[in-house]
Amino acid sequence: HHIIYLFVFVYVIILQPRTFWAAEEELDGEVKTEVLFKPEQCSQRSKRGDLINAHYDGYLAKDGSQFYCSRTDRDGQPQWFVLGVGQVIKGLDDGIMGMCPGEKRKLTIPSTLAFGEKGKGPVPPNATVVFEVEVLSVSKGPRTMEAFGRMDLDKDKSLSKAEVKEYLKLEYEKGGKPRDDPFYEKLIDDIFYKNDDDRDGVISAKEYNIYQHDEL
Repeated sequence: HHIIYLFVFVYVIILQPRTFWAAEEELDGEVKTEVLFKPEQCSQRSKRGDLINAHYDGYLAKDGSQFYCSRTDRDGQPQWFVLGVGQVIKGLDDGIMGMCPGEKRKLTIPSTLAFGEKGKGPVPPNATVVFEVEVLSVSKGPRTMEAFGRMDLDKDKSLSKAEVKEYLKLEYEKGGKPRDDPFYEKLIDDIFYKNDDDRDGVISAKEYNIYQHDEL
């Protein structure tokens, strides 16, 4: 079920194996976008709140060295994430907007929209990075009020840890992958850490539906 992807994939980055050498350049704080391939038919353009399934490669702009490849990491599975809500770095959130399923882009991202002054792992501080992204699918995001209603068992317009746990257990069991209690407890702690903004022990409808007014 898509709602699980939203909760589980907290930080992911993006695509298609391709060798290139990118020069470090001044980007004036914006993402430089180059369309590598665009299908003739575009069934749906990605927008904030959409659930994206994509592959991607990440490179350092200064020397072209690769620091990430979704085709070799995590058993080579494409990544699921919700666009525009901070599950990927800001430069990817910006650069993937408006993409069609099957489209490929090269995104050159300044450090301010990537890993910043501290860097991350193999990415040094203040580094411009380049991602090649291939979007495989675009679908309506999972964080709908209908899904909230299914989880809100006592209908008090908020989600307790017990309600979220019950929902996740049912979803994993339906998917044929039941897990033990420590797994759910760790997952729920992470969900509440990232979604319970006022730290009152429940996730309100407002906290849950963080992009509900985008199209108004």
